[in-house]
Amino acid sequence: MKKFFVIIVLFALPLVAYLFFASGVNNFAKLPVLNSQLSSLEEFNSYGDSIMSFEDNITILGFPGKDPLEYETNAYHLAEKIYKPYYEFKDLYFVFVVPEGNEEEIEALKKDLSGVINLEKWKFVTGKEERVQELFNSLETNLELNDKLATPNVFIIDKEARLRGREGDEDEEALFGYDTGSIAVLNNEMKDDVKVILAEYRLALKKYNKNRKK
Repeated sequence: MKKFFVIIVLFALPLVAYLFFASGVNNFAKLPVLNSQLSSLEEFNSYGDSIMSFEDNITILGFPGKDPLEYETNAYHLAEKIYKPYYEFKDLYFVFVVPEGNEEEIEALKKDLSGVINLEKWKFVTGKEERVQELFNSLETNLELNDKLATPNVFIIDKEARLRGREGDEDEEALFGYDTGSIAVLNNEMKDDVKVILAEYRLALKKYNKNRKK
């Protein structure tokens, strides 16, 4: 019996562990696509910058609402936990959609944020209220904007203008957006998912460059 037990420990358990981790890599190699029918970002006015687009960019999309300064704490959370570690990734942008007429509040928020982060990849766009709501609705999530057209949640949009997140199962609902009011969500779910999508595109780029050299 002892010999049999030793054989199991030395051979069977490592095999089971390998199969477990191998299946995990396959399941989480890519962040699931939850929606591929998003409205265009080009119809918004890029506040102080060139026209923004979902195409060819990985976008962290947010909706601070009619009073962007009320979003300041959430913005700080996102800046510290997600923006600072990853903003230097070439094609990653943070884009915040604000209803027209709130430019002074945008400036105030930018001034406050500039004290803690480099705003190079942190962008604002403005548009009519109905366009803001239309863009949000096109995400087709289980979330809603409040009466100020704001939500604490941000969304991961890939280079093909598709919403990425976590598919639901029997125990949990699908994760469409990430609550910037929760440090735990940013530290765990969002940080992990941003790592996954950045790794996905890094791998695709390496394969492309390798194929070009052949």
